Amino acid sequence: MSMIERKTTKSAIRRALIRSRVVLLLGPRQCGKTTLARQFVQPDSLNYFDLEDPASLARLNEPMTALQHLRGIVVIDEIQRRPELFQVLRVLADRKPLPARFLILGSASGALLRQSSESLAGRQETICIGGLTLSDVGINRHERHWLRGGLPLSFLAKNESDSLAWRKNFIQTFLERDIPQLGIGIAAPALLRFWSMLAHYSGQILNAAEPARSLGISETSVRRYLDVLESVFVVRQLKPWHENLKKRQVKSPKIYLRDSGLLHQMLGVRTMSDLLLNPKCGASWEGYIVEEALAVAEPDEAFFWATHSGAELDMLLLKGSKRLGIEIKRADAPGLTPSIRTAMNDLGLHKLFVIYPGSKRYSLGRNIEVLPAAGLSDML
Repeated sequence: MSMIERKTTKSAIRRALIRSRVVLLLGPRQCGKTTLARQFVQPDSLNYFDLEDPASLARLNEPMTALQHLRGIVVIDEIQRRPELFQVLRVLADRKPLPARFLILGSASGALLRQSSESLAGRQETICIGGLTLSDVGINRHERHWLRGGLPLSFLAKNESDSLAWRKNFIQTFLERDIPQLGIGIAAPALLRFWSMLAHYSGQILNAAEPARSLGISETSVRRYLDVLESVFVVRQLKPWHENLKKRQVKSPKIYLRDSGLLHQMLGVRTMSDLLLNPKCGASWEGYIVEEALAVAEPDEAFFWATHSGAELDMLLLKGSKRLGIEIKRADAPGLTPSIRTAMNDLGLHKLFVIYPGSKRYSLGRNIEVLPAAGLSDML
């Protein structure tokens, strides 16, 4: 199985390590964080600590003693297992001159981010990654990437059967081992039922009452389960944007499963033919492009926008002083719609891009362009 070079992500980490004393690399389990870290520090080095390895844990019994004499880049993998290390890192990051910089890896946000932001304020830079992106794998492998998702071992499997088997095992291990290790007390079968239900809601505005009624749980539990799955990077809640307009606007989040391969596993999609015939094909494509667009644009904030009268925009990206709109269409030749005109005017967008699976780039009007998925980088 060949490794795919993730040049863009690797360059971002390298730049961050030059300008920041501590770099926090966050992403879901098995997304390739460890592989990237090992391109900066060899795993057999004294500067590498894997908190799933008993030997590394033993070395960190006295963390200040273990870390204070190290030089260069120091890697600490799976930091969420020892959150008390953040206090030690704050002391080590304040030394002058600075003998070491720290690359710390984590598979959970939420409490982990709060802990680090409190302890390392002004010292830390955070980089969030997902699996392999379309730019990593190449446009010629677009269909495989969409079907299998970006988790490297799923994408790189020898065949579809091996990829499906890996994803099935990933979900089981994730629920039965990883979630309990984070101190989350939700039974694996209950969380699996909820996650499977979310697959059918992917690309939709969530009404918490519906899954609560179907699963026989409270709306408060629905929101708690949703926050848990978001904190471990398998679900994305795209928050609604509220403009000061004389229109009733949607105020509930839009839900996506972040990895298309895991979505397809939950939906029972095995092949490309299955996917194209599945009623969730359009929603799957939308979620896939949402993740790709966010990886390319790296916005300061991202929202969706919708009114009760039917106008909507799949994504509103805030980047510096600019507002960029993204509409996602799985169509051969998308055209200008009333909804696009309304979003352009009401939201004061600098540009609006319509992303589709074709190959030609063309204009729909002033500052409104149709872009093929392969040309997402042209948004910048």
